[in-house]
Amino acid sequence: MRLSLSLSAAVLGLASLVRASNVIDLDTKNFDKIVGGSKGGSLVELWCGHCKNLAPTYEQLADAFPSDKVVIAKTDADGVGRELGSRYGVTGFPTLKWFPAGSTEAVDYTGGRDLDSLAAFVTEKSGVKSKIKPPPPPAAVQLDSSNFADIALDESKNVLVAFTAPWCGHCKNMKPAYENVARAFLPETDCVVAQMNADDEENKPIASEYGVRSFPTIKFFPKGADKEPVVYSSGRSEEQFIEFLNEHCGTHRSASGLLTETAGKVLPLDKLASNFFTASLPERPAILDEAKKYLASLSGVEKKVKDSAAYYVRAMERIVEKGEAWLTKEQARIAGLLASPSLAPTKLDELKIKANILSSFAVQKITDLYEAAEEAVEGAGQVVYEAAQDAGHKIKAEL
Repeated sequence: MRLSLSLSAAVLGLASLVRASNVIDLDTKNFDKIVGGSKGGSLVELWCGHCKNLAPTYEQLADAFPSDKVVIAKTDADGVGRELGSRYGVTGFPTLKWFPAGSTEAVDYTGGRDLDSLAAFVTEKSGVKSKIKPPPPPAAVQLDSSNFADIALDESKNVLVAFTAPWCGHCKNMKPAYENVARAFLPETDCVVAQMNADDEENKPIASEYGVRSFPTIKFFPKGADKEPVVYSSGRSEEQFIEFLNEHCGTHRSASGLLTETAGKVLPLDKLASNFFTASLPERPAILDEAKKYLASLSGVEKKVKDSAAYYVRAMERIVEKGEAWLTKEQARIAGLLASPSLAPTKLDELKIKANILSSFAVQKITDLYEAAEEAVEGAGQVVYEAAQDAGHKIKAEL
């Protein structure tokens, strides 16, 4: 008796773990009533006994919508729903079809089979919001037929475009890295990282125009009057995307989104800066004049290049006026500001560029000191070596 009670309790316990499904099972008897009587519309999976991959996601989808407004249903089109499969021209499994509210006229579902894609489709068609917490907005600029020309073909911008499809596995694998790169380049207003759903019916003509035949296809649209795209054929890691963009956009971004050590550097002024700092005090005004002439000669270059060049000159002027102590204090001040977690991205970039430029003044002097120290060590070593040799000769002579 006790054993029987224990078994009953175990069975009840296991049964309590089996949660009732919100996916409605359809057959030829209840199909018209349930699907035709839906208030918000119905998504129906026509499946077979071997279709197991979609099942967990489909259960989550059913849980995400109120059952009194949207029907998420399935039928075994290879069994009890065979007649329904024939009626709706099912030739492969699983097939998903959408039925508008109160209708038994089907619309094919051709999107991705992940939860987000399915939920977005049902929301769009039914007007009913799901319980799924929406993902954060994408960092990559989203392109479609309405804005592609304004963004990708903008002569003032470099634009990297990933032509993708919701169902594409390679696109899904690439997405995290691509999003991180897009986030890193947000401060670069003229170097845009964008993405287009090229499988959307409205976007297909654009994808066809640019020779998109597989997914993902990635193309770079350079700034200028000639917007002939360049095929991106490098790898799909963050580092490879960033290396490509820095080369083609003339930027200096790292994967973290921060500027690299080369940002803001102007090579001719870099050399003058190192010469200026190692020069004697009487020689410095002449080098400053040379830097000013170079700054004045800059025409037709981007504003950010002129701004960087102007800061080289300003730094030289401050050192002439206040001495080398100004450089040390200014570097310490900027380092302190860079450590602040509340800096706006534009201010962070501005300070990083100044720090990079100021480092050019001290590099040559540090190099000179290092070489002098190296020579001193080598000289001392030679003296020790010669003394040891003399001592050796004396010992041999005494023996």
